[in-house]
Amino acid sequence: MTLTPQASPAPEQEEAPRTPADGQWHHVMRTVTSGNALVGVLAVVLAVLVGSILILATDAQVRETAGFLTARPGDFLAASRDAIGGAYGALFRGSIYNTRAADFQTGIRPLTETLKFAGPLIAAGLGVGLAFRTGMFNIGGRGQMLLAGGAAGWVGINLDAPRLVQLPVAVLAGMLAAALWAGLAGVLKARTGAHEVIVTIMLNYVAFYLLFYALSSQSILQAPGTVNPKSLPMDQNAVLPKVLGDRFNLHAGFLLALVAVAAVWWLLNRSALGYRFRAVGENPHAARTAGIDVGRTYVVAMLIAGGLVGLAGVNQVLGTVPSGVSTDLDAGIGFDAITVALLGRSNPLGILGAGLLFGAFKAGGFAMQASEGIPVDIVLVIQSLIVLFIAAPPLVRALFRLPTQEAK
Repeated sequence: MTLTPQASPAPEQEEAPRTPADGQWHHVMRTVTSGNALVGVLAVVLAVLVGSILILATDAQVRETAGFLTARPGDFLAASRDAIGGAYGALFRGSIYNTRAADFQTGIRPLTETLKFAGPLIAAGLGVGLAFRTGMFNIGGRGQMLLAGGAAGWVGINLDAPRLVQLPVAVLAGMLAAALWAGLAGVLKARTGAHEVIVTIMLNYVAFYLLFYALSSQSILQAPGTVNPKSLPMDQNAVLPKVLGDRFNLHAGFLLALVAVAAVWWLLNRSALGYRFRAVGENPHAARTAGIDVGRTYVVAMLIAGGLVGLAGVNQVLGTVPSGVSTDLDAGIGFDAITVALLGRSNPLGILGAGLLFGAFKAGGFAMQASEGIPVDIVLVIQSLIVLFIAAPPLVRALFRLPTQEAK
């Protein structure tokens, strides 16, 4: 009996090993799609899409063509395209570059307006974001800006000194006034446990009436010979210089905001104080166990945050509106800064980008209204929708089918 050798089974085909480059690329894509930065970008996209629907609803031609949509859908689509394209085209021309301008200098003017509006938004956003990183909510931006503007304005009117002295003193006076005002909320939280949201909101009202009193008293800020709550214009030695000449409104306040971005980035990422801020923000109980003075950290964080918001008030009084101090100098920036900080995820570079975006909204919103007849409130709605979508990241991830952060 002879044994015949059986054929051995064919070896299974082995799967080609993944190269390190493929694994790294997969990891990068997973990090990008599950990160907070992409959620912020998609929140803006969703807000713009909803804003487009509102633009269609407010356009007369779109409403007219919608009446015979089934009979002539092409007219409705053409009107919708013209409405949305015209609106966002006007937003671009009013915030980035005016393609209808006769020369380059006139065309680039909208970009300089965007940077001008972005300066105080970035500075105030840094103040709000720094408080967020420390586990606090600085809702007192308006009051801090008002007191900063009042202090900087007083120096800018009454101090008779050369520009190299008067301008820095005015800037520092404004930042110091706002820092002390915000520090008051930090002290109350550290010593009594008072919630900083309630305290800072109440301090907004106190700051408003303090400035109103100062502007109603000729011995403090009120312009002589008037009964209106308005001060004299700033002395020329206290006005922030124009960056690109008198033809453009962009002033050095934007450069100060950029310096503040770099300083806050270094503070949070390269300093021991920044480490304490982040530790307290992550878990104050663990930070206290590790030997960090949590109460003192709260106070210091609010002092610095207030100074940054105060830089926004200084920016307004000494740069954007140097014609005098008034009770509306904050121009809503104190509350817009909360949106900027949220969109920027309390990261200095993110706040820089968010401030530029909202500066573009402010500059381009007026162009939309002037050239297309679209209510400027549409821009405010878009900003509010951005906050709504940022506050609900699971909704954004579900709509775009993004992986969750736990799935990394």
